Amino acid sequence: MNLRRRELNRAALWLALGAWAVPLTGRAQPAGRWRADPFTLGVASGQPRPDGVVLWTRLAPDAEDLDRIAGTTCVVQYEIATDAALQRVVARGDIATDAARGFSVHVAAQGLQPQRDYWYRFRCGDAASAVGHTRTAPAPDADVRRLRLALASCQHYEQGFFAAHRDIAGRDLDFVLFVGDYIYEGSNPAYTLRQHGAPTPHTLAAYRERHALYKRDPDLQAAHAAHPWILTWDDHEVVNDYTGDREPAHDDAARFLRRRAAAYQAYFEHMPLAVPPQGAAMRIHERFAWGRLAELWTLDCRQHRSHHACPDPAHDAGRSVTGCAELADPARTMLGAGQERWLADGLAGAKRRWNLLGQSSQMSATGIDSPEGRRTWTDGWDGYPEARRRLLQGAVDAGVGNLVVLGGDVHRHVAADLRVRPNDPDSPVMASEFVGGSVTSRGAGAAAMARLRRDNPDVIHARGDRRGHALIELTPAALRCEFRTTAHPVPAEARFETEVRFEVEAGRAGVHPAG
Repeated sequence: MNLRRRELNRAALWLALGAWAVPLTGRAQPAGRWRADPFTLGVASGQPRPDGVVLWTRLAPDAEDLDRIAGTTCVVQYEIATDAALQRVVARGDIATDAARGFSVHVAAQGLQPQRDYWYRFRCGDAASAVGHTRTAPAPDADVRRLRLALASCQHYEQGFFAAHRDIAGRDLDFVLFVGDYIYEGSNPAYTLRQHGAPTPHTLAAYRERHALYKRDPDLQAAHAAHPWILTWDDHEVVNDYTGDREPAHDDAARFLRRRAAAYQAYFEHMPLAVPPQGAAMRIHERFAWGRLAELWTLDCRQHRSHHACPDPAHDAGRSVTGCAELADPARTMLGAGQERWLADGLAGAKRRWNLLGQSSQMSATGIDSPEGRRTWTDGWDGYPEARRRLLQGAVDAGVGNLVVLGGDVHRHVAADLRVRPNDPDSPVMASEFVGGSVTSRGAGAAAMARLRRDNPDVIHARGDRRGHALIELTPAALRCEFRTTAHPVPAEARFETEVRFEVEAGRAGVHPAG
């Protein structure tokens, strides 16, 4: 894609966000005095570009204030400065919001300088938000010598505290890459440190409240306020193991799409994203560049995927299968035909030093050998082997070097080699993979991980009994990954330590322990 076309596409994204906002008219009214702080969900930024970012907040008034503003349009002011004290303001403006948008605020801040630190704040009536920090991306042709990011996913509120985000907030990072399961719709009473306090959401109001509960966590707020975020989703933002237009209880597709529309709107209302949903559809896949050092593609592995292979007729959730001929069907897709073409075109034109794929699961093989044959889990990439092969073979055919896949979902830290034919020593290692563990969600024990590694020699490291995230640093010479972990379940006061470090050398695919 040439630069002009990319700029036009980006302009279309900003226009989409503009269409979501409430027009500022004479009907918009200042909020006046608040009985309680309406900014209890914090602030956030995301989608860092050389000339701008998306800024986010959401008004969350208490019941008395909500009754007062119901049916009105609230005006929110924002200001952006080059210093933490907000003395050197470079941009300010007004934006309107209302109940139809959950009183969420999305500011497409443009005209900023590349690779610069900025601080921002919102005001509404007599209330002011916390001050957030963000950072723009470098200019597309900048000679960048370092990129630092945190990789995180899978933060079940009930299964632990979000102390990982406190660790992330205290780091000097360029951005946080969050690859799915930001909220959990369901509960498991066997692993509960704190409670959702509400039933499984199915409506817009219920999904809004679930997101608000997570956003009130102080450590999660701190990580959002400290760094810009780049996000994609997995399944729990809607319902566990959904595939495209089908949920596990697949008795009514139209009803599920109504639920998906509610979940997608609530997700957008709580995230620093540029493209709002259109009913039950929402674009989440995107492309980001960090100077000449790196390019990142974020992928949507849920909205467009084929239904599970060989499903249980009564409950179409991911499951372990053997002898499933449907797995080999070349028509099956994880990303959907349109997103596959978009990614293939992007990889074919890739010219930066490092190429990163941010997506929601583990791409390397995880099947287990058994007396009945190879047991395959149908909800991950193993359930879509031809789609995986097309992606990796396409990268080989395009001559893409220094390709690293970053994932989540499986509740374990993983370092692995990637081949077009998994675990086949005659198939060259052509890419590398890191999975960043889970913030809180329970993972498998040592015996299960030992068996996974035994039956999948491409998996160099896999550990699921500890929680955490990953810190990743790229330079022109190497990519280094540090797994930060703590014991499960995660208490509020948890401290993190370095479990292990891995490295990928530029020009040499495959992971190896860092010296």
